[in-house]
Amino acid sequence: MSLSIASLALPLLAIEAGYSAFEIGALTAASALSQMLVRLCLGWAMRRWPDWILIAAAGVLLAVSCAVVAVSAGLVPFVAAQLLQGASRALFWTGSQTHVVRGAGRAAGALARVNLAASVGLLTGPLLAGVLSEDSPTVALVVAAAVALLGLVPNALLDRLPPFAPPADRPPGRVWRRPGVDVACWAGMTAGAWRALLTSYVPVALDQARQSATTIGTLVAAANGASLVGTAVAGRLRGRWTMPLLGAGIVLTGIATGLTGVVAWSTALSALVLVVSGIAAGAVQVLGPAIAAEAVHPEERGEAIAASGTFRAAALLAAPLAVAGLVVAIPLTPAMAVVGAGMLIPALALRRLGRAG
Repeated sequence: MSLSIASLALPLLAIEAGYSAFEIGALTAASALSQMLVRLCLGWAMRRWPDWILIAAAGVLLAVSCAVVAVSAGLVPFVAAQLLQGASRALFWTGSQTHVVRGAGRAAGALARVNLAASVGLLTGPLLAGVLSEDSPTVALVVAAAVALLGLVPNALLDRLPPFAPPADRPPGRVWRRPGVDVACWAGMTAGAWRALLTSYVPVALDQARQSATTIGTLVAAANGASLVGTAVAGRLRGRWTMPLLGAGIVLTGIATGLTGVVAWSTALSALVLVVSGIAAGAVQVLGPAIAAEAVHPEERGEAIAASGTFRAAALLAAPLAVAGLVVAIPLTPAMAVVGAGMLIPALALRRLGRAG
């Protein structure tokens, strides 16, 4: 919940502080860069420290991130807050996902359960952030910091699993190039781009269309809530339907995201495209890591999930940067449409990989 509160409160605070659309995109990209760099190190880290330590570190970093920017909305505090939030995201999501896939049963089902639990916060967080931001986004950030610290309590109750110990005779080469893991990496790019735009330029587009902070929070919460449906469907999916649903999810995510700026003037149409994108992205963000986890040795699952997460983080960086670059020359609405079209590229890559297999 803390991450979702901060994800909406930060761009709203940036708007209130007078940052331009280009600057907001650059700040969001800083968070994504931090997340990507941290994820690159997590395969190594998970062979040395248990996942519960990574999750605890995520909570502390997020609390500090919110506190820093709540004190001052200056450029340096904002950059620091975004860097810390990116590191927190990398540690939390990789740590929590690798923790659940180490048990018995299908990886997709386990990942769906943890994503469903996390989606409760993703659903209520933006709504709470929108309501609190009617007074000031700073209030929402203070609440987010407190919630992040409270999250250390349930983390203390997690099973104390040992660090990963990959087999000595595992296949040579980079794990992201292995069959199955490569599919997950491509899927992660679309899921990452959707999340990046939902927490950066979607609120900006809605604000430019004169939507209120509460309405913006409600619409973002609707997208996150819709992802629950996609997550639930993906968790129950088996066999031959996995790849077709993954491809369809990528296509729908890109199209719906690209239309967000076009329909921002209408609350009803905005809700429609955000719900569609949420359902599709919810399925994609479960199926990708699940395919990666089931394609490798159980003791390599941490590295496989970290690899797919790194591609997701790369998209978190590239998507807002692409919009930021485009808005220098064209308005925000066509800029988002162009990036939405670019989000369809992984579907073409999946088709090629499927033929090669």
